[in-house]
Amino acid sequence: MTVSSATLAAAGEGDAKPRHVAIIMDGNGRWAKSRMLPRIAGHRKGTEAAKAVVRGAVDLGLDYLTLYAFSTENWRRPADEVSDLMGLLRHFIRHDIEELADNGVRLKVIGDYQRLQPDLVKLIDAAILKTSNNRRTTLVIALNYGAQAEIARAARLLAEAVQAGQLDPADITPEQVEAQLYTQDIPPPDLLIRTSGEKRLSNFLLWQAAYAELMFVDTLWPDFGKVDLAAAVQAFAGRERRFGGL
Repeated sequence: MTVSSATLAAAGEGDAKPRHVAIIMDGNGRWAKSRMLPRIAGHRKGTEAAKAVVRGAVDLGLDYLTLYAFSTENWRRPADEVSDLMGLLRHFIRHDIEELADNGVRLKVIGDYQRLQPDLVKLIDAAILKTSNNRRTTLVIALNYGAQAEIARAARLLAEAVQAGQLDPADITPEQVEAQLYTQDIPPPDLLIRTSGEKRLSNFLLWQAAYAELMFVDTLWPDFGKVDLAAAVQAFAGRERRFGGL
């Protein structure tokens, strides 16, 4: 479905528009199973959905879009499925980074992606560098990412600073913890969406999503597109955010 300019304009109006939308892209496997297709077919269709949503984010004027692409737990999947997912990531970076760059999209990656295969790490680093000066929309890909591991990493870095005599434990603040997270230069998500009807965060942005508006939609990720993102942004505008106040 194509989103009309009027729909996108309506979703992008007003001060209540989210600055940062994060998405748990769930449902590729079920999409494929319902069509008696192999799981890789669902992942391929999900990649197309991701590209459409990135375009939608640019059209909506979102500052940041974070996509949960591969978690630390996803390594438990069959080896052939993991290989397929990495192949799709390679294809995305090789063939779609030019479109991102041309549309003013900056790429960032959060997670321990340096542990991936060296050729893939090289591709990712080159794509990050290529788009580093873009300012229209920042696409953040969570890759080999787990929020619990991220928080443990931050605690470890702070402990090392204490051990080195650079920090007093009594002086540790939430701001200092945030400064050690992968997202240290990224604002927290205003809106976090999960597709496929599941209602859990699955180890995604647990610290950063403390005050995010949560939205769980039944649509399977391969069927999620610009119109769904615009509808979510419009729904966000109707929510009242108090951040613990009155």
